[in-house]
Amino acid sequence: MKFEVTILGSSSATPIFNRNPSAQVLNVNERLFLIDCGEGTQQQLLRNSIKAQRLNHIFISHLHGDHYLGLVGLLSSLHLYGRTRPMNLFGPPELKEILDIQFKYSQTDLRYPLEFYATQAEKNELIYENPDIRIETFPLEHRIPCTGFRFNQKKRLPKIIKEKVEELNVPIEMIPLIKRGIDFTDKRGIVHAAGDLTQEADPPRSYAYCSDTICNWKYIDQIQGVSTLYHEATFMHDMSARAAETFHTTSLQAAQIAEKAGAEQLLLGHFSARYRELEPLQEEARTVFSNAKLALEGHTFTV
Repeated sequence: MKFEVTILGSSSATPIFNRNPSAQVLNVNERLFLIDCGEGTQQQLLRNSIKAQRLNHIFISHLHGDHYLGLVGLLSSLHLYGRTRPMNLFGPPELKEILDIQFKYSQTDLRYPLEFYATQAEKNELIYENPDIRIETFPLEHRIPCTGFRFNQKKRLPKIIKEKVEELNVPIEMIPLIKRGIDFTDKRGIVHAAGDLTQEADPPRSYAYCSDTICNWKYIDQIQGVSTLYHEATFMHDMSARAAETFHTTSLQAAQIAEKAGAEQLLLGHFSARYRELEPLQEEARTVFSNAKLALEGHTFTV
């Protein structure tokens, strides 16, 4: 099962040094989820050969412009492309008002349904579920209401041992039943236990997206044991006072959070425009958490 994230934008506040504001696409078993939609997201989708029409779910963490100002353009383009499938949009309640005004005064009547689901920034919430994944929100602490998102794979059925089922000439229609624990009886009447024909599936993986937030440790429980953690790292730690003043996190603090949460992998992002070179932020984080990586644009990371 594919579970990977492609970074479209990892700059804070403004596009600079060929870095774009926040946006990324999570691929879960070939279902694409767009997380935040900063300015330039459409261009970044094109550059990374990701078809916007494949998007059916968009998640906006909060209403600072670098996290949503690309949204109206993206939704409008999908309208011009002739989309008819519904788009599911999750974000702060006020986002619906912003979109309504934009479309009202541009006299745009979308050709497709825009299904809006308001997130609650003050509590944890299950907001979406399908056979592959559960998506939950959790509160972050920024200058305005802000939510984090956690994407949890569901436990999968056991995997078929290919060599054994081929040796027994198991009919293809029996495969799903064997996965569900039903034994197979061959033409001679011999019963083959489902457990002998399968092996455990890979353990479920998880991805947490921590957008803009001060380092307050309050959301550690919500990201505990996560496979891959994306966490903002706007400043290096010598700017910790500035980070606290603007309700942001340093690269060192992001690493401390990843370590305390027991994450396996840390992706650093939301870099301040003051940093042309980003390697020092990674080096600082790695003094605490060795598997810290830069969320560089155009890079795809396996969760």
